[in-house]
Amino acid sequence: GGFVLPSVRVSLGEYVQAPYPMPLMAAALVGIALVVGVRFALGGGDAVAHAPATSEDCITVNVAASSDKSALLRSVVESYNTAGHEVQGECVYGNVMAKASGTVSDALARGWDEAADGTAPDVWSPAASYWADIAENGAAANDGSAYIPVERTSSIMQSPLVIAMPRPMAEALGWPDKQVGWADLAALAADPKGWGGKGHPEWGHFKLGKTNPHISTFGLDATVASFYAATGTSSDLTVKDLEDPETQRFVSGLESSVVHYGDTSLTFLANMSRAAEKGQGLSYVSAVTLEEKSVLDYNEGNPTGNPATRGIGTKPDVPLVAVYPSDGTFTSDHPWITLDAPWVDSATKAASADLLAWLQAPEQQQQIADGGFRTFDGKPGDPITQANGMLPAGPSLLLAHPAPKVLAAIEESWDELRKPAHVLFIMDVSGSMGEETGAGSRLELAQQAASSAIDGFHSGDQVGLWAFSTGLGANRAAWEELVPISGATTAVPAMKAAIGGLVPQGGTGLYATLRSGQEHMLANLDPTRINAIVLLTDGRNENPEDNDLDSLLAGLQGESTDTSVRVFTVGYSDGADSDTLTRIAEASSANYYDAKDPATIDQVMVNVLSNF
Repeated sequence: GGFVLPSVRVSLGEYVQAPYPMPLMAAALVGIALVVGVRFALGGGDAVAHAPATSEDCITVNVAASSDKSALLRSVVESYNTAGHEVQGECVYGNVMAKASGTVSDALARGWDEAADGTAPDVWSPAASYWADIAENGAAANDGSAYIPVERTSSIMQSPLVIAMPRPMAEALGWPDKQVGWADLAALAADPKGWGGKGHPEWGHFKLGKTNPHISTFGLDATVASFYAATGTSSDLTVKDLEDPETQRFVSGLESSVVHYGDTSLTFLANMSRAAEKGQGLSYVSAVTLEEKSVLDYNEGNPTGNPATRGIGTKPDVPLVAVYPSDGTFTSDHPWITLDAPWVDSATKAASADLLAWLQAPEQQQQIADGGFRTFDGKPGDPITQANGMLPAGPSLLLAHPAPKVLAAIEESWDELRKPAHVLFIMDVSGSMGEETGAGSRLELAQQAASSAIDGFHSGDQVGLWAFSTGLGANRAAWEELVPISGATTAVPAMKAAIGGLVPQGGTGLYATLRSGQEHMLANLDPTRINAIVLLTDGRNENPEDNDLDSLLAGLQGESTDTSVRVFTVGYSDGADSDTLTRIAEASSANYYDAKDPATIDQVMVNVLSNF
């Protein structure tokens, strides 16, 4: 069960880690020589220092960078822009845009649509090279092109996938002296004593945080690694291996410990940070799959990884440590891919080559290493120490992605084996939802986005629909149940029909609706599922009979994360009370999603439902 993203289902090409054996200086010289050669062929001269660049006056290189590194990369590229560089007699400006790897891959596969997907990138830097294979295969399935060039092996940084755990929990498993792997976590997840079997019953059951592999590199890598661990192999995985009942029990058992999925690991880090501030650093999750660099960010009190906020936050009392799975993991190579697209002209390609050479030069690689990544040839920087929760030696066993047909089978198996969902959808139908956006009313856009997104629920999920405003139904209540929570096979068609018939009316009875929704979910709580509410609203509470936010927030926190209902909120339009919606989401250890621009609602709904 679980939510399946409504994206192109494709096979992956085999992903082989690029060795990058050259010393940094030699690599930089080779990169610079390549740039000079490109410019010579194009009739340009060497890049030179010039006045600070601006996006209005210069060749702009739009870089779609994976979310995990976008803030650091933007900071480094700002130095490039400030220094000023010229290519073919024109200045160059680098513009770094944060984009999830899977989101860009899907957008390129179906043909980039700037209205839906934003500014088209000239350069794509996903977390791992295999996303280019996904994009290519997806485009080929539609007889199109993802504009991926043949040569795309240049890396700008590296970071291995790790299992990040609060230090006391990792030490209870033997870290750093004892090797810990996926098999150890699967055994802990299956133990009815939970952490009690390790001498710590106060920690409850083992709880895993994991991102959705249809969007996230770390989610995909963790899924593939768990299948490898289940079979006890590190290569040559076969479809027959995946079908083995023992393999399926192993993976299913590990997935059953997931608290919820997500579109980005930052959701888990932010929730862990808030729990730590309340003295509950061991209560939210026991482990989360992410890249090594994020461990440093969290321990510095800077879970976003933004260099601008480094040193400002409070360091957690319970730091994380990086567990490098003994039964295998992957290293993200963060490639630099200049797209071979109609909108990327020769001057932009030359500018991209210049920017790449600059990023690979020693001074910039030092900045990247200081930020917690390993250099493009895999060398650890000074921050990667055991004292900071990381081991300079890194993983003991690196995996390679299996054959395309096996990867396709892994995706299909995961869709069946992952933790199912028990979700209540609550949609605002207040009068303001009838306001026009230029592409239809707010409600019409929300109806289209919701109807499309819920197609991703799997037959094993349970889902239902409420509408809310004021004065609804026979009882003139703040909310009305339109589709009772039931199996997705029957519930989704009924929800589509009900969503299509929604009409804007009344005010916004936000608190009363959410209070009733939580009570309903708690009365029907299923501990074997992800229990959650998805609430979409374009306004703020307008019900004077229930305006007690503090009691609502206190109730949402619940007695424990094992028995609480997570509330994922969507702020739709400028009128949405984003502060309150953020507090609601954070109180329930969930996440707030900003859709103030109604044009973004399609992508936002996909991101929201990636939690299931």
